[in-house]
Amino acid sequence: MIKRIQNAYYVVNNVSETAAFYRDVLGLKLMFQDGERWAQFDAGGGNFSLGAPEEAAPGAAGAVVVFEVTDLEQAAGRIAAAGGEILARRDMGAHGRTLAFRDPAGNVVQLFARAIRAQ
Repeated sequence: MIKRIQNAYYVVNNVSETAAFYRDVLGLKLMFQDGERWAQFDAGGGNFSLGAPEEAAPGAAGAVVVFEVTDLEQAAGRIAAAGGEILARRDMGAHGRTLAFRDPAGNVVQLFARAIRAQ
């Protein structure tokens, strides 16, 4: 039985460069980094990591991680200012909105902002 997402990771060729993006642009708290092998972040109580190819599971290829944010527009501005590639925006009405972008290593990531509920 699954309790929660324990960790999600991307395989990247440059751990330091990609870690700097997630730390400095998206504001994730770096928990630890093992040189160019692995970087692990606290993503609101769950773990998100970046691993070099030799640290990955055999045959590991791509994933999409969705991070919930409070201010989608602020996040989009920071991503664009850092040279991130915004791929798509989606308004899901009462469910919220998403923004898809590509990180420096070419991975697709989504941000999600909940819809504000009327009182």
